[in-house]
Amino acid sequence: MPEQISKYPDVTLSVLKGAGAACGEGAEQKILKQCPTERFCALPTGEICIYGIDEIPQMTQITLPELARVVCPSAQQGSVMSAALCGADVILWGFLFGMGLVIGMFWRKSRIKEG
Repeated sequence: MPEQISKYPDVTLSVLKGAGAACGEGAEQKILKQCPTERFCALPTGEICIYGIDEIPQMTQITLPELARVVCPSAQQGSVMSAALCGADVILWGFLFGMGLVIGMFWRKSRIKEG
Protein backbone atom coordinates (compact mmCIF):
# COMPACT_ATOMS: atom_id res chain seq x y z
CA MET A 1 0.00 0.00 0.00
CA PRO A 2 1.37 3.40 -0.87
CA GLU A 3 2.78 6.28 1.07
CA GLN A 4 2.07 9.59 -0.65
CA ILE A 5 3.71 13.01 -0.33
CA SER A 6 1.52 16.09 -0.54
CA LYS A 7 2.31 19.76 -0.13
CA TYR A 8 -1.16 20.02 1.41
CA PRO A 9 -1.73 16.74 3.30
CA ASP A 10 -4.80 18.02 5.16
CA VAL A 11 -6.50 18.93 1.88
CA THR A 12 -5.59 15.52 0.43
CA LEU A 13 -7.05 13.77 3.48
CA SER A 14 -10.22 15.87 3.16
CA VAL A 15 -10.59 14.87 -0.50
CA LEU A 16 -10.12 11.19 0.39
CA LYS A 17 -12.71 11.46 3.18
CA GLY A 18 -15.09 13.12 0.74
CA ALA A 19 -14.63 10.16 -1.60
CA GLY A 20 -15.63 7.73 1.15
CA ALA A 21 -12.26 6.79 2.66
CA ALA A 22 -12.11 6.10 6.39
CA CYS A 23 -9.34 8.42 7.59
CA GLY A 24 -7.80 9.18 10.96
CA GLU A 25 -8.88 7.77 14.31
CA GLY A 26 -10.81 4.53 14.12
CA ALA A 27 -9.64 3.42 10.67
CA GLU A 28 -8.11 -0.05 10.93
CA GLN A 29 -4.47 -0.19 9.83
CA LYS A 30 -3.87 -3.68 8.41
CA ILE A 31 -0.76 -3.01 6.31
CA LEU A 32 0.50 0.53 6.92
CA LYS A 33 0.93 0.02 10.66
CA GLN A 34 3.70 2.63 11.01
CA CYS A 35 1.64 5.38 9.38
CA PRO A 36 0.66 8.13 11.85
CA THR A 37 -3.04 7.62 12.65
CA GLU A 38 -3.95 11.17 11.62
CA ARG A 39 -2.34 10.60 8.17
CA PHE A 40 -3.90 7.19 7.49
CA CYS A 41 -6.87 6.38 5.22
CA ALA A 42 -8.51 3.02 4.51
CA LEU A 43 -10.34 2.45 1.24
CA PRO A 44 -12.21 -0.63 0.00
CA THR A 45 -9.29 -1.32 -2.37
CA GLY A 46 -6.42 -0.66 0.06
CA GLU A 47 -4.72 1.73 2.42
CA ILE A 48 -2.92 5.02 1.90
CA CYS A 49 -0.70 7.16 4.11
CA ILE A 50 -0.44 10.88 3.32
CA TYR A 51 2.73 12.67 4.40
CA GLY A 52 3.44 16.39 4.27
CA ILE A 53 6.75 17.63 2.92
CA ASP A 54 8.11 18.18 6.43
CA GLU A 55 7.18 14.58 7.32
CA ILE A 56 9.22 12.93 4.53
CA PRO A 57 11.90 11.66 6.97
CA GLN A 58 9.19 9.60 8.74
CA MET A 59 8.32 7.68 5.58
CA THR A 60 9.22 3.99 5.53
CA GLN A 61 8.89 3.12 1.83
CA ILE A 62 11.05 5.90 0.38
CA THR A 63 14.48 6.80 1.74
CA LEU A 64 15.94 10.31 1.67
CA PRO A 65 18.77 9.28 -0.73
CA GLU A 66 16.18 7.82 -3.15
CA LEU A 67 14.19 11.02 -3.02
CA ALA A 68 17.30 13.21 -3.41
CA ARG A 69 18.32 11.37 -6.61
CA VAL A 70 14.98 12.31 -8.16
CA VAL A 71 14.43 15.75 -6.67
CA CYS A 72 17.92 17.21 -7.16
CA PRO A 73 19.95 15.15 -9.64
CA SER A 74 21.74 18.26 -10.91
CA ALA A 75 22.95 19.06 -7.40
CA GLN A 76 25.01 15.87 -7.42
CA GLN A 77 26.50 16.78 -10.81
CA GLY A 78 26.99 20.35 -9.68
CA SER A 79 28.95 19.32 -6.60
CA VAL A 80 31.22 17.15 -8.75
CA MET A 81 31.73 20.03 -11.19
CA SER A 82 32.44 22.57 -8.45
CA ALA A 83 34.95 20.18 -6.87
CA ALA A 84 36.68 19.79 -10.25
CA LEU A 85 36.69 23.55 -10.78
CA CYS A 86 38.06 24.06 -7.30
CA GLY A 87 40.91 21.68 -8.13
CA ALA A 88 41.58 23.56 -11.37
CA ASP A 89 41.62 26.85 -9.45
CA VAL A 90 44.20 25.49 -7.01
CA ILE A 91 46.41 24.31 -9.87
CA LEU A 92 46.10 27.66 -11.67
CA TRP A 93 46.90 29.68 -8.54
CA GLY A 94 49.82 27.36 -7.74
CA PHE A 95 51.18 27.80 -11.26
CA LEU A 96 50.85 31.59 -11.06
CA PHE A 97 52.55 31.65 -7.65
CA GLY A 98 55.41 29.52 -8.99
CA MET A 99 55.80 31.77 -12.04
CA GLY A 100 55.90 34.78 -9.73
CA LEU A 101 58.72 33.19 -7.73
CA VAL A 102 60.71 32.39 -10.89
CA ILE A 103 60.25 35.89 -12.31
CA GLY A 104 61.16 37.38 -8.93
CA MET A 105 64.38 35.34 -8.77
CA PHE A 106 65.46 36.42 -12.28
CA TRP A 107 64.54 40.04 -11.56
CA ARG A 108 66.52 39.98 -8.31
CA LYS A 109 69.58 38.39 -9.98
CA SER A 110 69.53 40.99 -12.76
CA ARG A 111 69.35 43.84 -10.19
CA ILE A 112 72.26 42.34 -8.19
CA LYS A 113 74.42 42.14 -11.37
CA GLU A 114 73.57 45.75 -12.26
CA GLY A 115 74.32 47.07 -8.80
